[in-house]
Amino acid sequence: MVELAVEQVRSGEFWADCMDQIARERDKSSFMLLFDYFSPRVNAYLLGQGAEPSMAEDLTQEALLALWNKAHLYNREKAAVSTWLFRVARNLWIDRLRKQRGVAYESDENLAETVDDEVRLNADGDRLRAVLDTLPQNQAQVVYKSYYEGKSHSEIAEETGMPLGSVKSSLRLAIKAFRQYFGEDGV
Repeated sequence: MVELAVEQVRSGEFWADCMDQIARERDKSSFMLLFDYFSPRVNAYLLGQGAEPSMAEDLTQEALLALWNKAHLYNREKAAVSTWLFRVARNLWIDRLRKQRGVAYESDENLAETVDDEVRLNADGDRLRAVLDTLPQNQAQVVYKSYYEGKSHSEIAEETGMPLGSVKSSLRLAIKAFRQYFGEDGV
């Protein structure tokens, strides 16, 4: 990879300019800069989400292929390139998990276990909703955006207008309430 100045790498504008070059001119050198910089980061993110190494590598390739094919859809006013790319990777990971889960449902021998699991998950979901309903609105909102929508603390702060510290403390307080409700071990 061409050595980039630290200021360039930290600059979201640099990466947004690369995306513009790819969208307008299908610029391969801009793509290679993005690929070389972001592929190990996306791969590490997916591994951290629980993907097997081979799957993380496949999903990283798919995410970067989407970057190449859909660069024209990127809007620098809405998100940083990193945010856009990590969201693409996250969505690919979720889609892969859904497909895997769908295969398990098709197996007759697992059908009874699946029904039992669904009943247990529905009961857990009811218990979670009961706790969520007792939380102050800001805490419930932060929990929902973090765990159901998969948003980062900074994304939540931006969307809600809450300071980042308030988002983090609201989430901590909400988790404390869940732990108290379910007991320290979460049961």
